[in-house]
This record gives sequence, C-alpha cells and structure tokens, in this order.
Amino acid sequence: MGFSCGIVGLPNVGKSTLFNALTKSSVPSSNYPFCTIEPNVGIVEVYDERLDNLHRITGSQKKTYTTIRFVDVAGLVKGASKGEGLGNQFLSNIRDVDAIIHLVRLFRSEDVVHIGEIDPVRDVEIINTELILKDLEFIEKNIDKLSKIARNNKEAQKELEVLERLNKELPEGRLAINILSSEEVEVISKYQLLTVKPMLIVANIDDKFIGREREDENFIKLEEYAKSLGVKVLPLSAKIEREIAELPEDEARLFLDELGLKMSGLQKLAIEGYKLLDLITFFTFNEKETRAWTVKRGTNAQSSAGKIHSDMERGFIKAEVISYDEFVKIGSWAKARDEGRIRFEGKDYIVQDGDIILFRFNV
Repeated sequence: MGFSCGIVGLPNVGKSTLFNALTKSSVPSSNYPFCTIEPNVGIVEVYDERLDNLHRITGSQKKTYTTIRFVDVAGLVKGASKGEGLGNQFLSNIRDVDAIIHLVRLFRSEDVVHIGEIDPVRDVEIINTELILKDLEFIEKNIDKLSKIARNNKEAQKELEVLERLNKELPEGRLAINILSSEEVEVISKYQLLTVKPMLIVANIDDKFIGREREDENFIKLEEYAKSLGVKVLPLSAKIEREIAELPEDEARLFLDELGLKMSGLQKLAIEGYKLLDLITFFTFNEKETRAWTVKRGTNAQSSAGKIHSDMERGFIKAEVISYDEFVKIGSWAKARDEGRIRFEGKDYIVQDGDIILFRFNV
C-alpha cells in the first residue's frame, strides 16, 4: 500500500527490537550503532474489532485486516544533516515516508550503550534539530532557484513565500508542521520536507512501568515536552512486545491479561500510525471474505472502488452503502435492503469511516 511510517531514533533505543516485534521478522538488533544500514520494510495488520464482528455476522470464509507500512530507518546521530553517521542516506530514507514514528529510550540497561544519562527530551531535540537543519539546507537551495523565476510565475511566487517564512522560523526550533497552515503545506508538498511530516513519539519504557508509565519521571517530562510540539506520546516496551509477538495468539492474550492490558503496544502503534496518516477504513464482504480497506479521509466512492480493483473505478456505476453501526443492529444485508436502510451513492460520495460498501460497476 502507499502509506508508510518511518521508525527513527538515536542508535540503541530499540528500533530493530520494535521492528522485529512489528513484523515477526529477524532484523538484526545488535548492540552497536549503525547496525541497521539499509531500511527494513514491514507490512503490519491494523487490528479492528469491527472487522471481527462483521466476520462473525457474515460467516465468510476468512477476514482480512487493513495494513500499514513501517520502515525501520537506521539510527540518526548529532551531525546527521552534515553526513555524520551516514546521515545523508538515513535522512533520505525519512523523506520517502509519510509520517515519522520517533522511538525514544526510557528503559535503563547497562548492557545497551547510550549517549550519557537517559534523557528523552534531549534525544527528541537532537533528532528534531537534525531534521530542521536538513530542511533548512534544502530550503536555501530552492529559494535561490525560485527567486530567479518567481517574478513571472505565480506558483513559484507562492512557493517562495512559504519557503522564505520557513527559512526564518525553523531556526527557532519549531517544526514546519506547527508553523504552516494546511493550505501552505499543500503549496510546498512537492518538496517533501522532513519537518512537515506528522510525528508520533513512542516511549520505549522499562518493563516495570508497563501500564503505569506516569510513575516514571522521564515519561512525564517527555509527555510535557511533546505537548509543546503538538505531538502525542505512546508508551510501550519493545522488549515485551517482541516476546508477545513470538507467542501463539491464545498465549499472547493470557500474557496481556497478566499485564492488565486490553491490547498490545504494537496494536496501539498500528492504530496510532493509521490516525497519524489521517486514514479511514471501509468494509466489503462476500461468501469468501470480509475485508477492511484503507483510504485517505475525504476520498470519494469512485476512487475508493479503485482501491479494490482498477476496473471498479473505471466502470463505476454506484455504491450501495450502510454504516457499520446500523448494519450490526440489523444483522444482515438482506434485511437491511428490505428495510430500505441501504443507501445508493454516486461517484462523488465521500466515503466515511466504517462504511460497508457494495460497488456496482460495468466494464
């Protein structure tokens, strides 16, 4: 799929451990900087209780969750914007993702080296500074180019105005996403600036703080700092998540119960990543499969049909739609049709989160 979140952070904060848990893969997680050089990519299911319920109601042969793409970007270091620690390569990997998952270390371990004392606020500032510096370097180059053509090009003039504003305000330590309006972000979208990408901070906590992370002073400091950035903080233990990911489903459920958790940190991460990208889910079903599909919020019915198959988009006639909540109350498509609860929508209908849709098409 086309939506991706890049996992970034300083060396030895637990990125590869987290990625192993996310994908149940065998990504190296050795105890030394720059262990991960090429970005590892994994497609992760987004747990949705609604799909489970629909699967039970419809009795289809299988169910298919929607997914989100995670990219494990190697550890950044201070000076990455100038090429330190293979920084240019890593920053290029970040430019290709749609959102940033910033993993920050809160766990203590003498076996895993770190830069000085555990200080998550310092660590976030290091990463954000490198992203800002790289954007400033990129912005300055493009200001020079645009200045030469902006007089006779209205589009270039708009871009130049936004970039000049960023050139003044980014050095203050603010991120572009907190400086610009949505309209301004759209004006410079083609430049793929690093600091305009939505961000989620993931706090890799000590095992003893699972379920009670606010007893950790460092977590409280991190959460307060994140609020100033307009960023949410999600606590989890990458070590425990890896252990859970390696268990059979029934044993994993028991483990979570023992920890007092309703769902794993990874499930929460996939859901938060989904929200970060402003995605929604619609559902389809037949005898063979009940399935969740991903589209960007604001996508119309015809384009949504294209997520299933290009023929559906090209030959779109209409969409038969009912909301998840209404369908669950009624209990079947046939009954919903008999009661006149199925709506007929055209190609311009904006699909809503939780819509159950039957697309009619002809090619």
